[in-house]
Amino acid sequence: MTRARWIAAGLLVAVFLLALCANVLAPSPYARQFRSDIDHPPSHQFPLGTDDLGRDRFSRLLYGMRISLLLAPAAAFISVLLAAVIGGAGAYAGGLWDRSTRLLIDLFLSLPWLFLLLTVRALLPLDIPALTSVTLTFALLGTFGWAASARVVSAEVRELRNSEFVLQARAAGCPRARLLFRHVLPNVKPILLAQFWISVPLFILTEANLGMLGLGVTEPLPSWGNLLRELENYGALRHSPWLWAPLVSLVLVVSLFQFVVGGEEYAS
Repeated sequence: MTRARWIAAGLLVAVFLLALCANVLAPSPYARQFRSDIDHPPSHQFPLGTDDLGRDRFSRLLYGMRISLLLAPAAAFISVLLAAVIGGAGAYAGGLWDRSTRLLIDLFLSLPWLFLLLTVRALLPLDIPALTSVTLTFALLGTFGWAASARVVSAEVRELRNSEFVLQARAAGCPRARLLFRHVLPNVKPILLAQFWISVPLFILTEANLGMLGLGVTEPLPSWGNLLRELENYGALRHSPWLWAPLVSLVLVVSLFQFVVGGEEYAS
């Protein structure tokens, strides 16, 4: 692991700690309205100013980062778990199960999963409680984002199933359960971890897209997605550069994820 990659990982950990301590570092609660300071420019009290409801933008950014950075890994875990169960188990079973799971994976990959996600989310009620919207948004992300990881996992399991050491263990009378847990899963674990870390920034970006369309986390809870909706006011951006803070932080975090996950590729 290169020095630059360690620095990127350290910055990413610092961002996570900053988001986790949002309730301590935030100057005010994310939903508190300062009605006498609506659309207030940055000041000592409001580092990023206030929005059109008088809420502190800096506090909302910290809380929004915490929601996205905590729940995107949860969605990635659901995605990787489904990839292991569907893709890995089907490839290990072989025969009809393998053909069926490959057909299912190809079907999901043939559909633009972001548009499928948008369609399903749009069909659900929009006026749901904020906490319910958080759970629903990231559960949908994990449920619909498993196919690409499943293809990678199934290819690896299929190769292991036909490898020489597995065939020798099977010929020696090794039970299928022992074969799975002692020989196959330890070799698939690095693939699952890689797919998990690849999925986290993908789900962060997907939630941001949903939030900008009003289909993600609902008010008053902040997230990167609904914070980016202020960028729709192009006229205000020229006179209020601090409105770019959510986008800058999002690009920074996703870039750090990409550099840490693919650090060896970038280093070469």
